[in-house]
Amino acid sequence: MKPVSIGGSELSLATLVGLSEPGAQIRLPRAARSGLSRSRAVITRVLKSGAMVYGVNTGFGKLSGVSIDPARLGTLQRNLILSHATGVGEMLAPPVCQLAFALRIHNLARGYSGVRVSLLETMISLFNAGLIPVIPSKGSVGASGDLAPLAHMALPLLGFGEVYDCQRNHRRIGGRTALKKVGVGPVELAAKEGLALINGTQIMTAIGVLAVARARNLNKIADIACALTIEALRGSELPFAPGVHELRPHDGQVLTAANLRSLLAGSSIMKSHVGCDKVQDAYSMRCAPQVHGAAKDALRFAQKVLCTEASSVTDNPLVFPDGEVISAGNFHGQPVSQAMDFLAISLSTIANISERRIENLVNPDISGLPPFLAHEPGIESGLMIPQVVAAALASENKTLSHPASVDSVPTSANREDHVSMGVTAARHAAVVVANTEKVLAIELMCGAQGIDCGESLRPGRGAAAAYKCIRKLVPPLEQDRFLAPDIGNLEQLIRSGQLVAEVESCRGLRLDL
Repeated sequence: MKPVSIGGSELSLATLVGLSEPGAQIRLPRAARSGLSRSRAVITRVLKSGAMVYGVNTGFGKLSGVSIDPARLGTLQRNLILSHATGVGEMLAPPVCQLAFALRIHNLARGYSGVRVSLLETMISLFNAGLIPVIPSKGSVGASGDLAPLAHMALPLLGFGEVYDCQRNHRRIGGRTALKKVGVGPVELAAKEGLALINGTQIMTAIGVLAVARARNLNKIADIACALTIEALRGSELPFAPGVHELRPHDGQVLTAANLRSLLAGSSIMKSHVGCDKVQDAYSMRCAPQVHGAAKDALRFAQKVLCTEASSVTDNPLVFPDGEVISAGNFHGQPVSQAMDFLAISLSTIANISERRIENLVNPDISGLPPFLAHEPGIESGLMIPQVVAAALASENKTLSHPASVDSVPTSANREDHVSMGVTAARHAAVVVANTEKVLAIELMCGAQGIDCGESLRPGRGAAAAYKCIRKLVPPLEQDRFLAPDIGNLEQLIRSGQLVAEVESCRGLRLDL
């Protein structure tokens, strides 16, 4: 795998996802090394001048007015890491920890933090060896940086804490052992370096980036699932006509309508529907462009915010090449927090509308199909309970979509009097993504079964490709059986990207976001 050069150009979503994957490598280019040296020279001059500068030779937060003896500056930075490593809860998944570690390295390599090149070299050595700090998921309020979790990220550099050994099946080993593996000893932090390691938004950003990447795939899956349901319920393709959406040209709406037209193109089922006595389909089908489209618009916004944040400098104070050291607020996570809330809300809506389409499929009073898509309704329950599961997940999403970004609890004796709750927002969004994957898996299962229960007519090319892919994993329901493995298999089919890939392999078919 080609190493990613950090500290310079903007990081794309694809690059960011790549940094979370096994075998990812980082390199520090010469230009970044020069920038780091210039930045460190500024800190050296500050120390020689005797001027009080926050985070360099003062205490932190409410204690920023306390001047620290020059002989004790290393102890100050070490104490900062040890005292702030108070995170709680489950550990973040290794890919999230790996991306967060890469983002922190990139942030420092931009050359506005005043750290030594040697500190970055130690971090990069650990990263490239697949030795990734273990980081707890809870304890950040999303301002002054993700302080507690980032302190846990810094612990292995001092010989404390734990790392995931990614070359040994993510086995957890001690920080000192990890340093020995790369042939270095514990870092003795210099002035400013402890603060530079923990002031930033890398935890919320790492969680958010990976949630956005999964949401991109999920937005395409929602269109595929909807097309299958429309085929199964003998719905109409007229609501997706281009002229309709030219009159209300929101980007996502226009793209969703085009996706549905492509997925349904060539459908014998659609042709058989012409002239039937159905006047209008349910909103969950007819309004899919408007609802799915709004989610696509939200996704584009969230992706832009996350990619900007991942490439930014979020330290404090900032050390400028001209010698100025400015204490400001780039560590505040409000942009990420709001974007993650928006993503969670939009995907909750996707799950809501999908669950309603599932209800349309299994309810015989609506579908015209056998009750619960069972072969022998009564003796068999068919797909009765998967709809209940979808309802439970959609309902959970609604509570998780209460915006975290509007909450704030003052900290540090009211010096840090407004915070973003960005990690909370990102964690909630990630759970909403996972729940929505499961809901759409259930819709795919019900949609495929609905097609089997109807007349033997050919679905559209995209819907047919999806049906064929589903049936490779999940056979038709010919009698009641243990269904949880089927849902799990379809969830994995969604998450792997294989379903989207097989549908888009149809000649001339491309699903847009």
